[in-house]
Amino acid sequence: MNAKAYDPSSDGAKMGFADAMSYGDYLHLDALLAQQHPLSTAHDEMLFIVQHQTSELWMKLALHEMSAARETLRAGETAAMFKMLARVSRIFEQLNNQWDVLRSMTPADYSHFRESLGPSSGFQSWQYRMIEYVLGNRNPNMLAPHRHLPEIHSQLEAELARPSFYDEVVTFLFQTLDGNTEAMPQPQLKQPHEAQEAIQARWKQVYQDVDRYWTLYELGEKLVDMEDYFRRWRFNHATTVERVIGFKRGTGGTSGVQYLRRMLSVELFPELWHVRGEL
Repeated sequence: MNAKAYDPSSDGAKMGFADAMSYGDYLHLDALLAQQHPLSTAHDEMLFIVQHQTSELWMKLALHEMSAARETLRAGETAAMFKMLARVSRIFEQLNNQWDVLRSMTPADYSHFRESLGPSSGFQSWQYRMIEYVLGNRNPNMLAPHRHLPEIHSQLEAELARPSFYDEVVTFLFQTLDGNTEAMPQPQLKQPHEAQEAIQARWKQVYQDVDRYWTLYELGEKLVDMEDYFRRWRFNHATTVERVIGFKRGTGGTSGVQYLRRMLSVELFPELWHVRGEL
């Protein structure tokens, strides 16, 4: 007995799009799906390309949320900011999960197309660099790989010239606890943020009186949550690279796994981690 094929139009679904916007139209799928151009005949090169392209899309969304979170914090709209920060954490979690797919590629698989990459490397991702700059890990030496893209280079330089998101958090912290920012250390604009005793002392005050400073406490924990996922992203990157190429140098000239392991020691919000030892 043959079952009759279901017709979605019987429930009102639109089935023709000659005169209307379709799913593919809205997402520009023709253009998006035409951007994968393997340079070899290796089967796994498509995996490698899609992995990195989708990572860049997630990073674009992360930057969109982080930029808005900084503006809402400046405007005092903490509830909206918390939602954005929670979303960034979930984005970092999604980026973490992607490594599981890439790790299905073996060293033999990668060797078939690695030479096709030339000196290109994820090390050169300007969006990743921007995420670090926005959050406070501001190494000006990392501008150099982007000099060949004047517009991108200018955007990164502009970010270094303004307070990071964490700088804005610190301003909010001092304004709330002290009523002013007179004792607040100056933002470390063009260098990685280093732990400051005055900032850590304010966070200690918050964590020792959670009920009184609930909003600041929630903000601190949102930042720790976000950095937790960010660190896992870095760790999974290092582990995946070691699994696939061992301790060879990276295609972009870095020391590969050694470089990635060095990045694991970087703390974005050091005072929030160090204060835990004082509680």
